[in-house]
Amino acid sequence: MRPRLLVVAALVVSEGRVLMSQRRADQTLPLHWEFPGGKVEPGESPEAALRREIDEELGCQVRVGAIFEVVFHAYDAFDLYMLVYRCQVEAGTPTARQVVAVAWVDPAQLPKLKLPPADLPLAERLARELS
Repeated sequence: MRPRLLVVAALVVSEGRVLMSQRRADQTLPLHWEFPGGKVEPGESPEAALRREIDEELGCQVRVGAIFEVVFHAYDAFDLYMLVYRCQVEAGTPTARQVVAVAWVDPAQLPKLKLPPADLPLAERLARELS
């Protein structure tokens, strides 16, 4: 049976731009840009996981809203399920803490970034809907 990985991601849109973070060089998919978030730990709710991951990686607090998209992607070694939530920054300023960089990206530019395969369809959707 293939392993399944549940992750969460934040869709934060402010002043027409989308918040993205860049993975570290020592991680899988090094230096790829992605929607910020991470793994849901055992016994942790997806919403709590997202708040924790954003705090750890970006040093800010977010209000987690409704699910915007559920993404499935079959990687070679595992199946990824990604719950993408609409979020708003409530406190602090997104800063690269456990990531290489953070950026506010024009939606039309999202598909042009070096993205993980699971993130590309969402980036393309946002480019169509928000540009």
